[in-house]
Amino acid sequence: MPWKHWSAERIGIALAVLAAFGFSFKAIFVKLAYAAASVHAITLLTLRMSFTLPIVLCVSLWVGRSTPRLARSDWGLLILLGLLGYYGASILDFVGLQYISAALERLILFIYPTLTVLIGWLFMGKRLQRRQVAALVLSYAGIGLAFAHDLEVAGDVHTVLIGAAFVFGSALSYAMYSAGTETAIRRLGAIRFAALAMTVSTVATQIHFLVSQPLSALVQPMPVYLCGIGMAIFSTALPVFWQSAAIRRIGSAQAVLIGTLGPVLTIFFGWGLLDEPVSLPQLMGAGLVLAGVLMVVRRATTSHSGRGYAGTAQSARSQTGSGGLLR
Repeated sequence: MPWKHWSAERIGIALAVLAAFGFSFKAIFVKLAYAAASVHAITLLTLRMSFTLPIVLCVSLWVGRSTPRLARSDWGLLILLGLLGYYGASILDFVGLQYISAALERLILFIYPTLTVLIGWLFMGKRLQRRQVAALVLSYAGIGLAFAHDLEVAGDVHTVLIGAAFVFGSALSYAMYSAGTETAIRRLGAIRFAALAMTVSTVATQIHFLVSQPLSALVQPMPVYLCGIGMAIFSTALPVFWQSAAIRRIGSAQAVLIGTLGPVLTIFFGWGLLDEPVSLPQLMGAGLVLAGVLMVVRRATTSHSGRGYAGTAQSARSQTGSGGLLR
């Protein structure tokens, strides 16, 4: 195999690109499922989480076999963050994708690091620096351009506003999750925390489904099942492992830069596979969003240097743009 002769850095770059590819394809899987059948958002999310759960449980059991039992406070934190990140943000995102393009969805989700900065400033007493203000201005100006593109294409202001609001709520929910994960990762470890949080989220998703949908809703055409399996394997589980392996080889700073490929890849896939139109304002908006987010995550990566694996994992979630198991 040719990659057996690659350097650690080259392998790390390849793994980071694969992770960005996997995360960026999630919205495409969702859109393809919606095109294949009239499937409800919670049904599709239930399929994704159910197909992911066996992988997550295996990882959780493997990682947790030699770790201490969780305290009650640990479970409380896990439940709160699992509901915010993997359940709350995901269902809002899936609903939003019923109304807007995959490209606009990815750009809105990609601003969650800037929302994390705002949460820290508003509720945690952190200072808002000039660099961060500039990043916020760039990011939201870019969203404005991409938003204008979707309005022009859709011709329905109400529909685009509804979809954008749901996806923005998803980004906000994930930003709240991200703001609280550093403590959990320090206590539990990155992989163990992610696996347990996903388990909590899967249970919440299945409860939501059982309350709101009949069991017969799980009977779907084969393309919907294939999209659910694709999301579980190629846009959830594998990218997390690829990302973790990449960070160990090239560090979080370089992984941040590679991860910004995500929104660009989604725009490309949306154009190639979903026939979503691409315009110059949309590309300019994507460039502004990427520039703004990079200003935030590069500084965050620098501030976490020297803090060991926990800090690296926190920066890694930022670099995925809509990263971790959620996206």
